[in-house]
Amino acid sequence: MKKRIVVLTGAGISAESGLKTFRDSDGLWEGYNIMDVATPEAWERNPSLVQQFYNERRKQVLQAEPNDAHMILAKLEEDFEVNIITQNIDDLHERAGSSNITHLHGIITFSQSDKDANLLYPIKGDEIQMGEQCELGSQLRPHVVWFGEAVPMIEIAATICEAADLFILVGTSLAVYPAAGLIDFVPADVMKYIVDPKSPSVNHYKNIIKIEKSATAGLKEVYSLLKENA
Repeated sequence: MKKRIVVLTGAGISAESGLKTFRDSDGLWEGYNIMDVATPEAWERNPSLVQQFYNERRKQVLQAEPNDAHMILAKLEEDFEVNIITQNIDDLHERAGSSNITHLHGIITFSQSDKDANLLYPIKGDEIQMGEQCELGSQLRPHVVWFGEAVPMIEIAATICEAADLFILVGTSLAVYPAAGLIDFVPADVMKYIVDPKSPSVNHYKNIIKIEKSATAGLKEVYSLLKENA
């Protein structure tokens, strides 16, 4: 029976594919104030601006390609059962070939009903137009969890973490909750590989191996260690 690896990925893994992601240091994302484009209040106030912002982000995602870090995680499936939990809204894990992916914050290549978040639709092309409606007759919006909204997949992700035999964290500072709390659900005796150039504060956890490198360089090292110990 294959060991189960649970991987939590964040902005750092997508950055190597050229995708700029929100950093809370200045509150800006691609020059936009986060509060103007990534909250329910922003959508109520100026839906056209929010729609335009995510249409632009979607075009960037579709032009980007999975990098070696994504490919390494997909390759791990040859020897392990791999469950990826990602904070990212791109589809690069899917395009790299990974099979089991939980998107905590939605996925930008889908739209959802403004009235019922459970109504999801794959987007044809790269834009959602104002006036495009769901089957209930309400405006379609990006399938993205905005600041101030609940994270519906968090309980499923926590259950996945509880069943981990190995845990890998890649490219996240563990600064955004509730995603940052997922490591607390990983059993204490499970080995935890932390891959990030600026390793988050995890010294109070047991069985930690810190690899302070980029996503690709760090995962190459993790891959070699796992193959040696397989």
